[in-house]
Amino acid sequence: MLTKELALKLFEAFSIERWNDLIRPCEMIEMDKAAERMVLAYIIGKYEENAGNEIDWNWMIYASFFDLLKKIALCDIKSPVQRMIKNEYPAEYKKLEKWVLSQYKDILDKDLFTQFKEYIEHKDMACPTEPETKARERSSRVMRAAHKYSAMREFEMIKVVNEPFRIRNIEKQLNEDIESFLDLRGLQLLLTKQRPYEFLMIIEQLRFQTRWNQTPRVPKTSVLGHSYYVAAMTLMLSRQDDVEFCKNRLYNNFFSALFHDLPEAVTRDIISPVKQATHELPSIVKNIEDEIVRKELLPLMESFYSDEMMYFTSDEFENRIVLPQLEFDVPGKKECNSSKYAYSLEHVTFEDMNAKFNDERYCPVDGKLVRCADHIAAFIEADSSIKYGITSVHLRDGRDNICKIYAEKSSVNGFVPSAFFALFD
Repeated sequence: MLTKELALKLFEAFSIERWNDLIRPCEMIEMDKAAERMVLAYIIGKYEENAGNEIDWNWMIYASFFDLLKKIALCDIKSPVQRMIKNEYPAEYKKLEKWVLSQYKDILDKDLFTQFKEYIEHKDMACPTEPETKARERSSRVMRAAHKYSAMREFEMIKVVNEPFRIRNIEKQLNEDIESFLDLRGLQLLLTKQRPYEFLMIIEQLRFQTRWNQTPRVPKTSVLGHSYYVAAMTLMLSRQDDVEFCKNRLYNNFFSALFHDLPEAVTRDIISPVKQATHELPSIVKNIEDEIVRKELLPLMESFYSDEMMYFTSDEFENRIVLPQLEFDVPGKKECNSSKYAYSLEHVTFEDMNAKFNDERYCPVDGKLVRCADHIAAFIEADSSIKYGITSVHLRDGRDNICKIYAEKSSVNGFVPSAFFALFD
């Protein structure tokens, strides 16, 4: 369940700097790291699925969320120091983990807190034997590989501006850490700078693009970090309603949110006032974005996830499902051709999504939740800076215009944005 307290707690990750004892050519922010890590987990995980290995995607989604919560609580302790405490003082480390849990007891809902507690207590599981648990153990390895490689990418960025004596031991440790994951095909291709590396380099451009670029703001947020924040908000909004979302729906919602700004990697962030300068411009910009994605990004994607990625980024703010080719006799559908299968895409209401299509075979996506989460993120970005004392007409108008979008008591897939925004008055 999304609350003001949880939204603001997650937002703190935009203020946590990484590698702040070394020279940095650009800002290294914790939220950006969480985003890139999850992008890498998706890429590496897809290679594992393609090899016939099962991945527990929903576990990975919550793992990334819980890891970020833990990082926010322990941001003052460097990772090497945490590792030393864990290895040399395990009893104290357990106490530290209990302290982390205590920081969120009044922020998370009961069910989510129980999941968080279970994750913290059983993160370092022994090698399991049950098939479902084997998938989870494999998913854990994918997440850890993504974590190590995302840290390595940050290191590669700062390496060029730091004297060798400052970073020699860090480089050695990173290479040792990643060695145990070299059996993962996706990681092999990333390390040897093959196609997934080229795709990642395009996505990484979102890390260097600043949102609200026309105005001073504190804290600054990148498009990539914003994308993960929207994904986290979407995850929480997916828990709002009484209806339990099917696994595929939760997965689709999260990754649609994570990749919702993917076209901006090649078009750059076009601010909303400019996009809406004319009546037709929003649709024109969207068509251009879709065309550029097909020409510049699609060739860098592997065939076993490119169709899914295009589904995530097409009509990203609409509630949608896909119907198998056998159901083409239903009128009013938008046909989509795929290298793996053909299907029809249909926009549906939230009520129909729950009553008729809350099933994995329809690949349901709550696009309106993603849009609502996107607006919540933009609202908090503007509101937080204003309350820090760094304000402008762009921030004030942006915040106020977001509130005007949602009529009082109007519901978006079971969530009432106006009531949420009112908590910030």
